[in-house]
Amino acid sequence: MTATLEPEDGDRNVIDFDDNRLLAQLFGEHDRHLARIEQQLGVSLLTRGNRVLIAGAPANRRMARAALGELYKRLKRGHVIDAGEVDGAIRLAERPADAGAHVIRTEKHPVAARSGTQQSYFEALQTCELVFGLGPAGTGKTYLAVAVAVGMLLDGRVDRIILTRPAVEAGERLGFLPGTLDEKVDPYMRPMYDALYDMMPAEKVMRRRASGEIEVAPLAYMRGRTLANAFVILDEAQNTTPVQMKMFLTRLGENSRMAVTGDPSQVDLPLGSRSGLLDALQVLRGLPGIGIVEFGHADVVRHPLVTRVVRAYDAREHGLLAEHERQE
Repeated sequence: MTATLEPEDGDRNVIDFDDNRLLAQLFGEHDRHLARIEQQLGVSLLTRGNRVLIAGAPANRRMARAALGELYKRLKRGHVIDAGEVDGAIRLAERPADAGAHVIRTEKHPVAARSGTQQSYFEALQTCELVFGLGPAGTGKTYLAVAVAVGMLLDGRVDRIILTRPAVEAGERLGFLPGTLDEKVDPYMRPMYDALYDMMPAEKVMRRRASGEIEVAPLAYMRGRTLANAFVILDEAQNTTPVQMKMFLTRLGENSRMAVTGDPSQVDLPLGSRSGLLDALQVLRGLPGIGIVEFGHADVVRHPLVTRVVRAYDAREHGLLAEHERQE
């Protein structure tokens, strides 16, 4: 047993941790991780050797205990604990029914859910042949899909990973960019490469690319193909047209899975063009075998400032929309 909870008198609880070597990482430099838990959950944490005493209201104590236990388990699995991990553990503690997060083992480090929505997303990616992951930047939509794809490839459940994006973003078209086709395409695919390199050594990514086990290509390259025994991820799907989206979805082959990720509020298509993502959601929502997971601001797992930035932009857009409706 890695951590033991002992009841104490009054409004206190005690956790005993069995590996003192992990406590510095668990507590954080100058106990900053403990301070973060205290601030967000309204508890008081006191350390005595390998023990942590928790004081506060019963519900708050329960959440703090769960958060510390989850962080300790992650350290045991080889995770590096940072502010984002602490926030994720707190979010999970606030939803006790979601405890026991899915963990995907990659070649570099394990990947675990940091929120209840991320856990639901993990479950959908494991059980549904087609999953839509929707929401703002920083919620892990693409990163977690890549993690599941890498896990399935390493386990032999699929033969290859195919990562694709529409190659038109923010009004720029490939034909007007300098360089060879690969040089034109790579900047659009860089976020997907980054996720791969975070989970696999670079030389193995390149070797699997050369063998065809990993393919990173623009969406146009999917036309006319049947994608069997593959995990296929379409990123930035809000920038597809309905025709492109239908073409992509009908590529699904035997023993394959598809993940479609995007932010419906960030469409970069020309004014007046309909998003293929929004069109697909309208047509497909409710069909059996299709998972739709919607992330919100509370699921943002990047720097806390990212959450505030997203909320500020959304607030302005909602304000402008309300003003426009009043004028009409």
